[in-house]
Amino acid sequence: MSDHQDSPADVPRWEQRFRAGRIGLPGWAELAPGRTVVEATVDGVLEAHSWDAATGELVRATARPEGTSTATIDPSGEWLWWFDDTAGDEHGVWRRQPWGTGPQVPVEDPLGLPAAYPAGLVLGRSGLVVVGSNDDGYGTRVHVLVPGGPARLLYEHREDAWVGDLSGDDALVVIAHSEHGDSRHHDLRVLRVGDGGTVAEKADGPGRGLTPLGFAPVPAGAAADPRLLVLHERRGKGELLVWDVLAGTEVEVVLDVPGEVAGAEWTRDGRGLLVLVDAEARTLLHHVDLATGAVEPLGPREGSVWAATARPGGDVWLAWSSAAQPPAVRDLAGRVLLRPTGPVAPASVPVRDVWVDGEGGRVHALLRVPEGATGPLPLLVEVHGGPTHHDTDSFRAYAAAWVDEGFAVVQVNYRGSTGYGSAWRDALEQRVGHTELADVAAVTDHLVATGVADPARLVLAGASWGGYLALLGLGTQPQRWALGVAGVPVADYTAAYEDEMEGLKSFDRSLFGGSPEQVPEKYRDSSPLTYADAVRAPVLVLAGENDPRCPIRQIENYLAALDARGAVYEVYRYDAGHGSLVDDERVRQMRVELEFVRRHLPR
Repeated sequence: MSDHQDSPADVPRWEQRFRAGRIGLPGWAELAPGRTVVEATVDGVLEAHSWDAATGELVRATARPEGTSTATIDPSGEWLWWFDDTAGDEHGVWRRQPWGTGPQVPVEDPLGLPAAYPAGLVLGRSGLVVVGSNDDGYGTRVHVLVPGGPARLLYEHREDAWVGDLSGDDALVVIAHSEHGDSRHHDLRVLRVGDGGTVAEKADGPGRGLTPLGFAPVPAGAAADPRLLVLHERRGKGELLVWDVLAGTEVEVVLDVPGEVAGAEWTRDGRGLLVLVDAEARTLLHHVDLATGAVEPLGPREGSVWAATARPGGDVWLAWSSAAQPPAVRDLAGRVLLRPTGPVAPASVPVRDVWVDGEGGRVHALLRVPEGATGPLPLLVEVHGGPTHHDTDSFRAYAAAWVDEGFAVVQVNYRGSTGYGSAWRDALEQRVGHTELADVAAVTDHLVATGVADPARLVLAGASWGGYLALLGLGTQPQRWALGVAGVPVADYTAAYEDEMEGLKSFDRSLFGGSPEQVPEKYRDSSPLTYADAVRAPVLVLAGENDPRCPIRQIENYLAALDARGAVYEVYRYDAGHGSLVDDERVRQMRVELEFVRRHLPR
């Protein structure tokens, strides 16, 4: 990609970060490893690109007004596939085009299936395609497409499921499913592609999920390797096992390193693993030799590696950043392999670790403070989404913007977050929303007590699940917060359930132990709408018109409740889904938040 450029001096540093080029980790073709697909910004919009790793040539493949964030490449390297929805609503079809071609080339709809929400796509060496789809009318369906033939139904169930991977000979496919009714903890089923018959099943019981990470790789023309890499949580944290799906045997992979496994993939010889491990809000990379069990650290030992891939010949590509340093795609020697176009994102401040005793155990948080500043400072409490996610020591243009504004910023990995074990992740089920907010309050009180934060200038902010917690916190802790900022939130939980995508309905039933009809009091207790009359702080709500995750109607219900009692609120609506891939829109939203806080926060 082209060399970085300097930013105009009159553009604020926060805006420079939002407009700096973004780039993901390239995905490469198994049989043509020099051919890759990568999502990167061009003219301020995230789009799919073909990238030739040997020559460095980058070709933009898609050009959609709302951008493109989901793309892959087939094993032959002949085809680039991408998901086509409408204005960010996540409901659409898979399309493909020849690798290396631009947006002017006519694209294909090779599957010929009705539009739906995606539930996995795996592409075989023989040209076979296995695709999962999810929709209100049927739950989950998995289809198989053999070259030259029509799509054939392989699997169907009302509950949530998704396609994991194909074996090297295209004969077996693994599906993660929740037929037992708990989509937060999936079971596994391996099917024959030819007739849909079950080859093997694995379930670890209630509250213990399994995630398929991939079949072992095999050289072209060799017999398939029936070993499947699986993420399990039998001892209360993410760990690995290798399952021979034909022999019915398994071997657990023991890593004597702190933290829990976040993800892994096979090395190309099938003899080792690349493993990402979450430990205290840092994600670090390791290599595991399956024969000896030896574990070797790879790559940076600070910041976070958010993705990595094993290349032929033992090479590794990884995507890394820290709170202070912007992201980059590198090799193990630290060489930058792929740079985004446009100006360099200005650096920011490093994070500080904060540990606070909460009602459910020690709570970990990451604190950013303007360089040279002394407290008490205005504090922005940024609550992450998910909820099955956690904040890490990684670059965040959003958090850095508030630091530039003179705020201390804290990110709380509350109960419900990943990275701290299964019990911590699942603890929010005790009382959804309220559990997380108790941890947020404990950290905030600690920062006030230690002189970091000004108790009169506390802002609660977040997006998605974080936006939900922001609204719920304003209503259940009204004396604590001076302002609230909620992006694409759940605001009226019952209405959200009625309108949201089918996969999230399944998630909510697992979270609450049933639907709103089955456990209405639980939804009422956890819904921000229930506490709207108690809100005292001015609140800003940002909402996507086409959001399938936090739909617009339930947000309108909440705003109507605020309006009925004369509460101070503002709303910013935009024509996209659950966020935006367009830099201009992201900048507009950040500017709206900054101006709202400047107007309403006490000086």
